Amino acid sequence: MNETGCIAVLNAGSSSIKFALYDSGADGALLYRGQVERIGVGPHLEVRDAAGQTVAERKWQDGALDHHGATAEILSQGQALLAGRPLLAFGHRVVHGGTKFAAPVRVGGAIVSELEALVPLAPLHQPHNLAPIAAILDAAPHLPQIACFDTAFHRTQPVLAQEFALPRELTADGVRRYGFHGLSYDFVTKRLFATQPKLAQGRLIIAHLGNGASLCATKDGRSVASTMGFTALDGLMMGTRAGTLDPGVLLYLAQQRGMSFAAIEDLLYRKSGLLGVSGISSDMRTLRASTEPAAREAIDLFVYRIVREIGSLAAALGGVDGIVFTAGIGENDAATRAEIVAGCRWLGVTLDPARNLAGEGRISADGSAVSAWIVPTDEERMIARYTRAALADG
Repeated sequence: MNETGCIAVLNAGSSSIKFALYDSGADGALLYRGQVERIGVGPHLEVRDAAGQTVAERKWQDGALDHHGATAEILSQGQALLAGRPLLAFGHRVVHGGTKFAAPVRVGGAIVSELEALVPLAPLHQPHNLAPIAAILDAAPHLPQIACFDTAFHRTQPVLAQEFALPRELTADGVRRYGFHGLSYDFVTKRLFATQPKLAQGRLIIAHLGNGASLCATKDGRSVASTMGFTALDGLMMGTRAGTLDPGVLLYLAQQRGMSFAAIEDLLYRKSGLLGVSGISSDMRTLRASTEPAAREAIDLFVYRIVREIGSLAAALGGVDGIVFTAGIGENDAATRAEIVAGCRWLGVTLDPARNLAGEGRISADGSAVSAWIVPTDEERMIARYTRAALADG
């Protein structure tokens, strides 16, 4: 192994921080990957090497460890594992970049303040994304930190695709469609340009299907439209989120059911989606294994909503050349892929069952007018690439 430096990537959520260490050389090889989960409850840190073997693990008995403390533990474990190899920079996933940040940016005091001003646009994500940045600014202010935005990929969308039919002053104040999962779409798109350039230049619908789920329409690798809008609540049904919902439902819940804003927020983010409809689980694997009719209904609704939205994005594109599946469900659930493709036969897509079960590359039949693919995503690697490029640019 060469003795180049390393790049650390942090992806912080509400109760966990995922992290990875990459070689800073041209190959960008993964060195270690891990996470601190259950922050605030019973924190558990685990680190695995590139082969998947556990190399470090620690548990805490109470919830005393917050995001700052978890970041400090990650720094400590990282230094021990690197054994003297220099850490050159940190790359961070930041959910919201607003209308200003359309590309990765090095963060310092002024930039952090601007990103903090966006917290009202992503109150359940942005504060947790920014907590490790603040901790590292305190602990290692000399090391560069690069913020990479989930919204940035979608800034290429036409103005009409970003607007709500609201008074202009609200649009000017930032109430518009932003789109999310951009780092995943960015990675998948670049992967396709490297492996299937003709396909990547065409009209694609990329399905990022996991606990959080969305679709993105791309043409020549640029975002044209997406299912997520002002927040990550919009669009598809998800693990615990309802997706698109008549705003009148929220008025009804507040006015007629007397629900507080906090209770509505909890309902929308944590108690709906696959979990809410099934009453069993937010995990597609659990629902597939269940014989309960409510589990089947939740799966059917999940697929139905995806098929409907694919039709909407096909209209925005003026036709479709390919459908691409990625993320946890998209990459690993052959049954869900088959059901979605079956609902899209009118587009001219036909599945090859054997290829679909194999679970990689092209999964459509040879004579299919619209091709279907599986392309694994890697948001952390995308962040590492952007961080390495920022270092090269000085």
